[in-house]
Amino acid sequence: MIKHFVSLASFSVSDIQSLIDRAQYFSLHISQPDKIQHLLKNKIIVNAFYEPSTRTRCSFEMAAKRLGAEVINFVPENSSVKKGETIYDTLKTLESLGADGIVLRHSDDNVFSDLYEKFNTPLLNAGAGKYEHPSQGLLDLLTLKQEFGKLEGLKIAVCGDIKHSRVAGSLMVAAEKFGMEIYLCGPEAMLPNVSKPFIKKANFEEVLPIVDAVMMLRIQLERHASLELDAKAYHTQFGLTSERVNKMRKDAIIMHPGPFNRGVEIADEIVEHKQSRIFKQMGNGVFARMAILEWALGGSK
Repeated sequence: MIKHFVSLASFSVSDIQSLIDRAQYFSLHISQPDKIQHLLKNKIIVNAFYEPSTRTRCSFEMAAKRLGAEVINFVPENSSVKKGETIYDTLKTLESLGADGIVLRHSDDNVFSDLYEKFNTPLLNAGAGKYEHPSQGLLDLLTLKQEFGKLEGLKIAVCGDIKHSRVAGSLMVAAEKFGMEIYLCGPEAMLPNVSKPFIKKANFEEVLPIVDAVMMLRIQLERHASLELDAKAYHTQFGLTSERVNKMRKDAIIMHPGPFNRGVEIADEIVEHKQSRIFKQMGNGVFARMAILEWALGGSK
């Protein structure tokens, strides 16, 4: 059976918990390469990123190398994509050349639904359009679990361009599975339609004192046909400022998937505030993706 990693929706609660536990194991043993570096030895993983990326691409590469695998970074701009080759033909070529796993990021919302059944090589979703980013969802869950010791019942405020955020999409999938409550905050035009009882639109100021975590999101300018952003006005109305952080519970945490725009959705001094877990969250990306790669490529524990 080919193990594609496409959406958290296809995993049971116990399966997701197993991935979180394995990611936590890797976080605790990262300084002991003898325990982990053999797990994907002789495997070759291709990073095929049709959109720019720093955190996701580098952490998948770091994760693969930590497990002993080799990595090829496929660059569409320097490939036959420029000659008109389809994404199917490109990925089928990589499969034919012997890739053991393909990590794919693409702007098409439905790219995986059109592809994954046609491949005998595991395809791993590194971000698809504006709907799914399951590896980010897993690392966010890992961060929350480390902080609170549980996921069930947590209350999360998500603020920003939620309609176009695949990060928020995967978080909402996970929230339904674990009984979390999600509060959506931001400009009305950037909020999705809400149809599930555990997801509520809310006033940012009002929910700050009651939530366990605040997830800030940047405005996805690349997904707007036309948008003139008044950065100062947006920061005043929806930015996470020192004044707003002071309204949060002292045990609540600040999260952001990155990249962040300092002075727009988050104040410069808040990025590394004592309640911020932003860089820890980024670091957890390596451990979460190690767990995903091991699961998909059949590494032996």
